[in-house]
Amino acid sequence: MTGSSRHLDLPHPSILAGKRVVVVGDITLDEYLYGRATRLSREAPIPVLEFLRRETILGGAANPARNVVALGSQASLIAIVGNDEEGAHLRDLLWAAGIDHSGVITIANRVTTRKTRILADAAPRLPQQVARLDRLDRRPLTPAEEELVIAALDRHLPMADAVICSDYQQGLLTPQVVAAVRERCRQHGVIFAVDAQGNSHYYRHADLFRCNDAEAAAALGTPLPDDAAMAAGLARLYRELAARLVIVTRGPAGLALIGDDEPYQQLPAHRVSEVFDTTGAGDTFIAVATLALAAGCRGRTAAALANIAAALVVRRLGNAVVTPAELAEAIAAVDE
Repeated sequence: MTGSSRHLDLPHPSILAGKRVVVVGDITLDEYLYGRATRLSREAPIPVLEFLRRETILGGAANPARNVVALGSQASLIAIVGNDEEGAHLRDLLWAAGIDHSGVITIANRVTTRKTRILADAAPRLPQQVARLDRLDRRPLTPAEEELVIAALDRHLPMADAVICSDYQQGLLTPQVVAAVRERCRQHGVIFAVDAQGNSHYYRHADLFRCNDAEAAAALGTPLPDDAAMAAGLARLYRELAARLVIVTRGPAGLALIGDDEPYQQLPAHRVSEVFDTTGAGDTFIAVATLALAAGCRGRTAAALANIAAALVVRRLGNAVVTPAELAEAIAAVDE
């Protein structure tokens, strides 16, 4: 079964405002170094860039939190940073973005994750990424560190409408932490949403489980080369995870979903010809879909709203957010 956003009476994005969302996951300082290409290096077949400027933005689990705030809701972040310059800078960026960072824990023997992208800027053309260098620590948390994260959960979760687990595979979302999230969401009647890049089996009984097609194939241990394989694979993932709603995003092929109240169906990608940079699209998707579910939308409606929102951010370089006005305009264009 396939579908289109045109066949839905999509709500106004104002319904996404006024919620409280706790985001638990791996946060990153995203660094962009821009240079002007002047010549080829004599040392290797690469361009020599003369430095122009440096930009830093919130990445990882901080990006869905940014999107939540941009859409008029409140976001609290539970994460870990190192006792270093990058960790302090991340706190400053979180404060400037209006994200509650009282649940961000400093751990002295870890480094703050920093992803450095080096870009050749040759205006008027768009910057082109030349290389990326990641500085990170993938060690799982120790039991004592897990207790700090769970204590932060106990402070923030009871007041929330939803929790998003944003798993970037950097050690915070251990089985014990995920179990604590699941248990407390059930106890307090809070939506349990997951954006997983791996460890899918940790996240049983989620209200919303999202991953992309490559991650779904990895979780199932089988390729998903066509629509028939996707339909069978998604039904199996839905059963094995015992989730209420499973959404698999498929890039230019759109998305597929199945849920307790939703038969298997597909939605096409929105304005696929305008893709520039897919960084952060999944973060926007999970933020919008979770807020929509918290507002009482059904799975198909939540997926359609998130699909349009993600299509807006891929037109920009790096992690980006979507505003209610932008989303409203895009929805109106779909309905024309």
